Amino acid sequence: MHNVFHISQLRKYTPDPNPAIVSEPIEITAGLVYEEQPIQILDRRINQLRNKQLPLVKVLWSNHTSQEATWEIEEEMKAKYPQLFEVIFHYMEKVISFDGETL
Repeated sequence: MHNVFHISQLRKYTPDPNPAIVSEPIEITAGLVYEEQPIQILDRRINQLRNKQLPLVKVLWSNHTSQEATWEIEEEMKAKYPQLFEVIFHYMEKVISFDGETL
């Protein structure tokens, strides 16, 4: 089989008036690059290697969906984006405290 078709099979393209893809504007610097910003930490896990444990966090990035979230090394993320972890610890303190007492 050859991936060849006859020209009679071609049809004129008619654009859809309501496109399914909605894009948000992206800020691009002079070097034509943009930096992704992490929005939220979705999950945590520990990757067990032979001799050590590697803590990972699942990060939701700007301009991406939750299915496109990536697993990153926790220490590197803490060094680059400490504000993400401040929100988590603040939330955890509220969950742990019950009537002013720490459980």
